[in-house]
Amino acid sequence: MKKYLTLTLVLVAATFASKAQYTPKNAIKINPASVLLSTGNVSYERAIASNQSVQLGVFYSGLGLGDFKYEGFGLTPEYRFYFGGNKEALNGGYVAPFARYQQFSISEKDTNSKGKFQTIGGGVVLGWEKSYKSGFVLDLFAGPSFNNIKFKSGNENDFDIKGGIKGFGLRAGVSLGFNF
Repeated sequence: MKKYLTLTLVLVAATFASKAQYTPKNAIKINPASVLLSTGNVSYERAIASNQSVQLGVFYSGLGLGDFKYEGFGLTPEYRFYFGGNKEALNGGYVAPFARYQQFSISEKDTNSKGKFQTIGGGVVLGWEKSYKSGFVLDLFAGPSFNNIKFKSGNENDFDIKGGIKGFGLRAGVSLGFNF
């Protein structure tokens, strides 16, 4: 009987010890600030090493201002190298090079102008991510980006496109989510 009790206590202790050292390997996050731009943004991050991860962000955007309307989607893959704080994936300071693909359609009723375009670009962000024991994740990031634009239809001269969609811009945000 003592052997079974001892074995049970050892297994329970081992279980708690393994839980105490658990480091999450996945996170799903949203960027609530993107709602201000009529955009929904979701990201999935996966640890691939003790201090590295990959993330894929997906967004959909649609905005109508008077006679002007635009809508589109984009993908943002990135690689994160954690160098600060705990120096572990999903928890600490990081640097992240990223690529970005976006596709939009725009129209303006006043001038009867319509167009479809896509952008391909990239950049790098510096960020800080904190994974709490409760499972909550906070991710803050900012950095420069560059996008090249290609019109698929319509006339580029009909639209004054800039501010991060064409040329140099800033990618910044605050993401909230949970890890598992």
